[in-house]
Amino acid sequence: MFMRKPAAALVMVLAFMIAGCASTRGPKTRIDYDKAADFSVYRSYGFPKETGTDRGGYSTLMTSYFKGSISSAMEARGYKYDAEHPDLLVNFFMNTRERTEILSSPRMSMGYGYYGYRYGLYNAWPMYDEDRTVTYQVGTINVDIVDAEKKQLIWEGVAEGRVSDESMANPKVTINAVVTELMRSYPGRPDM
Repeated sequence: MFMRKPAAALVMVLAFMIAGCASTRGPKTRIDYDKAADFSVYRSYGFPKETGTDRGGYSTLMTSYFKGSISSAMEARGYKYDAEHPDLLVNFFMNTRERTEILSSPRMSMGYGYYGYRYGLYNAWPMYDEDRTVTYQVGTINVDIVDAEKKQLIWEGVAEGRVSDESMANPKVTINAVVTELMRSYPGRPDM
């Protein structure tokens, strides 16, 4: 009888941990594009003189990571890079911000402390809510593809998710993974 209550509490804790892990599996993505645009007429791509990740007139390491990932994705679709007169301009931006949440989770009264006299006999109530504050980093990546002649946005990909220590330590790998995921939904290929 004594083992059933701690075992039930352990199962409940594991269930909450698994549920918590399920919500942090990867970034949520959102894609939008101009349904009237004819993506087959575009043959080349380039980047604006100053991208969203450039700072103070110079190009950052993040800029080079994005350019590499986007170039791989665009060239895999048949687009050619053109620095002077591209059909499409690809811009990108990323930021991180701190998010704080108050999480409620049920906890079992195991009868310790003041209520220790109940241990093994009964619990006051089956569960009490326990609030805890969690602060973490959230990152957002935007990739914009613009008709260079019209200066009009024709496709946008946005990814947002919790930033892990691993992704902060390996930004090039993280950016490549997110750009690859976003570009899977890009509808265009040049008409050969």
